[in-house]
Amino acid sequence: MSRSERSPLLLAGLLAAAGAAHFAAPRQFDAIVPRLLPGSPRTWTHVSGAVELALAAGIAAPRTRAVAAKAAAAFFVGVFPANVQMAVDWRDRPAPLRAAALARLPLQVPLVLWARGVARNGKGQP
Repeated sequence: MSRSERSPLLLAGLLAAAGAAHFAAPRQFDAIVPRLLPGSPRTWTHVSGAVELALAAGIAAPRTRAVAAKAAAAFFVGVFPANVQMAVDWRDRPAPLRAAALARLPLQVPLVLWARGVARNGKGQP
């Protein structure tokens, strides 16, 4: 299997794992839901987990890959405020945790670029 064939499956796997984690260990995600959002943090945790699982399924299927990958790129941009919330909330934590929270911020850029690349290369052909 070539690198270009593996890339969408790896992205789908990452999204599936993240989506499943939102249901398996929701408290860690509840804590980073921006407080400006209306409603329960748990609702946002479950919604974002369900979206990640749907995106994973869409990217895994060649017919829906391109559109799902574009949606994933938008999703990665959309969840950026949660990473900012985490960085703000963790500013008084020990240095390794603070560094991890800050490292998440620029990580969104390669995720967006990866999803865009999958969208460009996954023309939705079976």
